[in-house]
Amino acid sequence: MPHFPKDSGFTPKDTQSHAVTVKNRRKRYLDSHPEYYSADLELADPLMYDRLIRRFQTPEEREAAGRAKGFSGILQTDIMRSEARMDAISHPDPHAMMNYTRGPDGEVLAEDRDEIPPNKEEGERLWQWEMGLRFMQGNDPDFDYKTVDENEEYDDDSDKVDQYFEDEEPEWVVGDTRGEDARTNLHGETGVQDF
Repeated sequence: MPHFPKDSGFTPKDTQSHAVTVKNRRKRYLDSHPEYYSADLELADPLMYDRLIRRFQTPEEREAAGRAKGFSGILQTDIMRSEARMDAISHPDPHAMMNYTRGPDGEVLAEDRDEIPPNKEEGERLWQWEMGLRFMQGNDPDFDYKTVDENEEYDDDSDKVDQYFEDEEPEWVVGDTRGEDARTNLHGETGVQDF
């Protein structure tokens, strides 16, 4: 959430409204750019990618992905995955979606059975959910968020409608009378049935 100087004229309501606008723009960006979730995103969290996507890939799919990355890309991914496993074992995160532990013979135990997605579709759904959440929170260091956060093209009409109704002042209309005089002339039926 942005921090505005005290003399800028912005209020906490403006700050909250700006934060909602930014999140709406980011969501709209993700909805209109499904390519964001491409295999290049694997390096964002190689362990999660391995657990949710890679485990369900056929040998042919892995081979095609390897050809697309090239030798250096495969090497980089494997090194990052290995380093991430070692880091996950050395510094376990109790809030992480997936945890790793060291087994009795020093091997890396990858997961609990309830953390394993039942099929490829569920793995992809979880991957997109986690990466989408990461994007919405602004935690993708390789993405230039200004291109989305400051771009009015990603506003949808509901934001404009909400702003219209927020800016509108309520009026009382009774017959030909408007404003304060109308409230004093109100009497009689309330529309609520009395028992």
